[in-house]
Amino acid sequence: MIHRREKTEHLKSNIKYLIKSRGETQLSLCSAAGLTRTTIYNILEGKVVNVQQSTLRKISDFFGVSYDEIETIDFEAKEIIESSISPQGNMNPAAVPVLKESLVIQNLDKRIGELATLYPLTYYFGTSHNLIAVRLEHAIPGINEPGDVLIVQKGSSSDGKEKLVYDRATQRMLITLEACAHSDRLCVVGDIIEERFNDNV
Repeated sequence: MIHRREKTEHLKSNIKYLIKSRGETQLSLCSAAGLTRTTIYNILEGKVVNVQQSTLRKISDFFGVSYDEIETIDFEAKEIIESSISPQGNMNPAAVPVLKESLVIQNLDKRIGELATLYPLTYYFGTSHNLIAVRLEHAIPGINEPGDVLIVQKGSSSDGKEKLVYDRATQRMLITLEACAHSDRLCVVGDIIEERFNDNV
């Protein structure tokens, strides 16, 4: 019999892994599953021990995983085993340069290969390209804290995807789902591919 606390730990690690591996964000999960950011935050911070069944169902439905397994199985371990025996084998990780928020705008015109020689690296497992990691130095209210790292597909601005945008007027980064293009005021950094919370990369 799995204890309640152990189930909560499984749920926490599974949500973090599924957000990352599916190219989602906390915001996209909340929006699509009809949950508040507070609910997801409280689960990920371990502030809730008994998660409501309806919440579990919304999360598992969103990711397309088993409602029964989300609290009892380690999806990351399961998928690593499954991918290692799949015909495609494992994906090679992409090296991603990590830039502090204050350095992003002045480096936007540089190629990824050049940035990778100038800045520390983190790794991204997936099929995206032209990626940079932005370490936030200021909070984005209600969304991200200083120290969070956003993996961004530089230069892309896709419909329906969260975009990291620099506002020249406030000299701050913001996140928007709105379609936007470069202007005198706004500079689009790119689509957000992954969020890493207080990451120490």
